[in-house]
Amino acid sequence: MQRSENLLPLADALAGVVREAGGLARAASGRPVKTWVKEHNSPVSEVDIAVNQLLKERLAAIVPEAGWLSEESEDGPARLAASRVWIVDPIDGTRSFIAGRPDWTISVALVEGSRPIVAALYAPISEELFLAVAGAGATRNGTPIAASPGGTLEGARIAGPGGFLDRLATVAPAFTVLPRIHSLALRLARVADGTLDAAVASRTSRDWDLAAADLLVHEAGGALTTVGGTKLAYNGISTVHDVLVAAGLMRHQTLAVLLRKHHDLLG
Repeated sequence: MQRSENLLPLADALAGVVREAGGLARAASGRPVKTWVKEHNSPVSEVDIAVNQLLKERLAAIVPEAGWLSEESEDGPARLAASRVWIVDPIDGTRSFIAGRPDWTISVALVEGSRPIVAALYAPISEELFLAVAGAGATRNGTPIAASPGGTLEGARIAGPGGFLDRLATVAPAFTVLPRIHSLALRLARVADGTLDAAVASRTSRDWDLAAADLLVHEAGGALTTVGGTKLAYNGISTVHDVLVAAGLMRHQTLAVLLRKHHDLLG
């Protein structure tokens, strides 16, 4: 408990930073912005870069010794030697941001020893601030959140890649497919707050898509792991992850076991 209490002021400071970053992005939302395409046909905008710079400056003031890993910064080996590392996605869901849709977020986590210890996820359009501190739970706009209980997939609200869910429907009890949330971090946060009963992430998700939401899900009493049940390790040489499953503990086990049995569903 003492460790969690020590992290609470850091979480408060982080909340202020992500709100500021979200305000910057929200002011540009729906307006014409300069965009271009980077590797893997991934879009980026001038707002991603501006938010990234703001976050880097503000977060460096909070934990000066921390390393840095961001989708919009050139990666380097220095972070591997840091005991703590900020893992950042300035705008998770850039396609939605550019298109004027609401499902994009600012995602920030502080990682220590390969796992997140403090996390903030801010959805500026809906004005939802998700916070989590290791050992102290998770909140949305200050109210505690919890993953949904239960272990069955029948009737469960699930979101993820359409092709995967189509394949899952051939072997699972009838479940409810909710519209895809284009910010992966927000999709996973919807598991943490009980809006979704389960969510799936396809291969090639990256540290910055996952780290903040990972802590939210676990502190909300759920699990986010590989299909094999392994928790994710962050700030490694590779930042790429395999197919992932998020849900409350019992339903997570049900879904993971089903996917191990029908491994061909993973594509």
